[in-house]
Amino acid sequence: MSAPQTTKNMAPVLFPITVLLIAMLSLQGGASLAKSLFSTVGAPGITALRLGLGTLILCIIFKPWRLRFTREQRKPLLMYGLALGCMNYLFYLAIRTVPLGVAVGLEFLGPLTLALIGARRPLDFIWVLLAVVGLWFLLPIGEGMSHIDPLGALLAVGAGACWAVYILAGQRAGAEHGPATVAMGSLIASVIFVPLGLTFAAPGIWHWEVLPLALLIALLSSAIPYSLEMMALTRLPARIFGTLMSLEPAMAALSGMLFLGELLTLQQWMALLAIIIASAGSTLTMKQKSAKISEVDINHPQ
Repeated sequence: MSAPQTTKNMAPVLFPITVLLIAMLSLQGGASLAKSLFSTVGAPGITALRLGLGTLILCIIFKPWRLRFTREQRKPLLMYGLALGCMNYLFYLAIRTVPLGVAVGLEFLGPLTLALIGARRPLDFIWVLLAVVGLWFLLPIGEGMSHIDPLGALLAVGAGACWAVYILAGQRAGAEHGPATVAMGSLIASVIFVPLGLTFAAPGIWHWEVLPLALLIALLSSAIPYSLEMMALTRLPARIFGTLMSLEPAMAALSGMLFLGELLTLQQWMALLAIIIASAGSTLTMKQKSAKISEVDINHPQ
């Protein structure tokens, strides 16, 4: 095959991969910007602004009031919205004291555990072992381990548990409505967590100069990555998409290093690498019947 033909064949694949990488950088860039405002607004305040403005953007795009949910879908929808809001709240509380890359790595264990539940094949247990190794070296367990704030680490793991609930509830609530379900879930989350965040926000949240930055956080963390992920999903096989999404902890660590000056130790980088390999490996080797990634699942609503 000639070089021009090879380049032509790769072009349709390179575009969605590039788009997906930009989406991940946008999401983690938004998280870095949010963390930089903690001293002014506070983590609860950032949660309120991120959810409130992000919901407004999603509602304008998807118009969730047009959706109709059956009685069987309403309970999962409520759980979905609560999990979404709780995940945002816990994640921002976690990154007050934990480096962004470590927090995302710990949070990633939620959906990874969900993917590995019911593992039976020997190959599956390799991914389980890698995930456990990564968790061991990221959590502050025993002497000589990573110097990570225990409460912050626990909050990040809690955010991961909420992410798992978000996926399970989203599959049931959003089966008929696809990505528009995220807007409805975000609306439910906002009703609870926006007032909660405003209640515990720092006084700086009421300064007008914070609003443009908060809007930028909402765009970077919601509208831009979500739109780009949808674009990539329609052009990539589900397994390839899921494998690339496994790079999220590394993207978070890179964002924290570039924008926040957060330098990880070699041990922490190796732990993140173990989690990334476990996530990518489980995605690539999962059985075909469970390899589908729904449009609700793939959005990482930090």
